[in-house]
Amino acid sequence: MNVRLINDVPDGLTSRARSFVGTHGVKVDVRPVEGHRQWWLERGVPAVVIDRMAAYQERWGGLLLPPAPQYDGGPRYLDPDSPEEDSSGWWFEAGTQRTAVPYSFMIGPSGEFGIEAGGWVPLHATIEGWVESIALAHHASMWAKQVTKLVGDDVDGIELNGYEPVREVMGLADTWWRGPDSLVSLYSGEALSLDFPRGRVAVIYSGLDAWGLRGGVDDDG
Repeated sequence: MNVRLINDVPDGLTSRARSFVGTHGVKVDVRPVEGHRQWWLERGVPAVVIDRMAAYQERWGGLLLPPAPQYDGGPRYLDPDSPEEDSSGWWFEAGTQRTAVPYSFMIGPSGEFGIEAGGWVPLHATIEGWVESIALAHHASMWAKQVTKLVGDDVDGIELNGYEPVREVMGLADTWWRGPDSLVSLYSGEALSLDFPRGRVAVIYSGLDAWGLRGGVDDDG
């Protein structure tokens, strides 16, 4: 596998995420989507879907980031594959699993990033939101004075009054919340997709100063 440094960080990210991708990400070689176009067309995949996959690959293909804190690290690297259709539209794989998890990472018909294990659960409204969430977890873990993890029913005890959603992660099943001196990440994807309530996870990063809370991002992206 040929690995190289990134010199073209995708735009549309916060300064925090751009710095994270540029510093900690690398690119690996991937096979161009266009090489499979005719094969997919002959099997009924619409050209517009292949165009979506090609655009995704152009922007994200081959990006390998440090492991995400949940979902056993997330995709090994980002690259589209395996287009499929259901009643809601066309999907494709966002990237192969990094570890042996019982679901696939997918891009939904409206561009959502999520997991599919017989049931689709969108985690973030866009792939950018997923990347932002990994960058924020890395940042918060570096600056927090204390990190607390809660699992299952214990998540219900978290009090979020006075907290605001962190909008740049574009959270759906997974969300981030910012308080006066702490950040809270809530992960519900595995619980919903696998019908496993104990799969809910919350991580509280406490003791953060202004830099720790925002990492130089003055607004919410």
